[in-house]
Amino acid sequence: MRKRSKDQPNDQLASNAGAPAASRLWIGVDLGDRKSEICVLDDQGKVQLRDSVPTTRAAVQEYFTPFAGAQIAIETGTHSPWMDRVLTDCGLTVTVANAREVRKIHKSDRKNDRSDAEILARMLRLDPKLLVPIEHRSATMQVDLSVIRARDTLIRSRTTCINSVRGLAKSYGERLPKCSADAFVHRVSACVPRELEPAIAPLLEAIAALTTQIHDMDKRIENLASKSYPQTALLTQVAGVGPVTSLTYVLTLARTDRFAHSRDVGSYLGLVPRQYDSGDQHSQLRITKAGNGLLRRLLINCAQHILGKFGQDCLLRRFGQRLMERGGKNAKKRAVVAVARKLSILLHHLWSTGAVYEPFHGMPIQAAA
Repeated sequence: MRKRSKDQPNDQLASNAGAPAASRLWIGVDLGDRKSEICVLDDQGKVQLRDSVPTTRAAVQEYFTPFAGAQIAIETGTHSPWMDRVLTDCGLTVTVANAREVRKIHKSDRKNDRSDAEILARMLRLDPKLLVPIEHRSATMQVDLSVIRARDTLIRSRTTCINSVRGLAKSYGERLPKCSADAFVHRVSACVPRELEPAIAPLLEAIAALTTQIHDMDKRIENLASKSYPQTALLTQVAGVGPVTSLTYVLTLARTDRFAHSRDVGSYLGLVPRQYDSGDQHSQLRITKAGNGLLRRLLINCAQHILGKFGQDCLLRRFGQRLMERGGKNAKKRAVVAVARKLSILLHHLWSTGAVYEPFHGMPIQAAA
């Protein structure tokens, strides 16, 4: 095993006598916020190099350029999207491991950054499919998705402020009227006790400012969807699916051919139940909650609208209503999740085929009526 000295450049390491060619190297990188640990294996599985590199674009590009042609594995995380693009530009074949699936790492009894890097390298050398590789979206899509995530942060902040105002009033013996978040400031201002005005007035100002920013974000997202992603119009055919959900769906999935069947989308977004089959025991647990949490939450909100009092009559709504009629403690929750899963499948079908949405597809007119 060789460990790079501080005065020895990487290109000398790659050209050392007796060193394997870069195409016969397998590299594992455990990404850290400040520095990343590196482990390099040869074709015999022997550790050729252990090192670390600062987690910056310039440092990563300078370090890995001499290893062009090698196989490299990284885990999904905050730094993995840009790291994937930089390493690809350096000429390496990048495999991005699904962090949820590499249990050998996050459930290890001797977990540390150096061992994590070695495990990634060994699994990559054995079979890349063991890493359950994922594919990052393009840089442009990542920037556009950041707008939606910023809007989600604003909404969460507004919700926190609204709950604080209601909590302060309740602790004083007052109950504020129910209303939507957009109308909260106008409905509540006159109902706030005079003694609490010094505490609540700044919160109401913050809520009003956040509401204005959210409306501006909504307009920006609507323009972005119509100009840059016209395929979102296929998704908004479904009543209850708006520009935010349709654009998030397109940016998260990136392209339709990632899935052999539309039904695979439900599993990708974590809307299917976990399974535990052992012997004669066959159990279905809670949903996996894998994949993008923001998109899953938006689909759940759409499903709640479809099943709510303002939802339009359609096959999805009737399907959910039948599940709720079965009763049970969590019948409504199970119905909402089931409708969200079917909705994710329907949206993929509309996107991939370009079909016109029919609320009662395949049902005779008399039965639909």
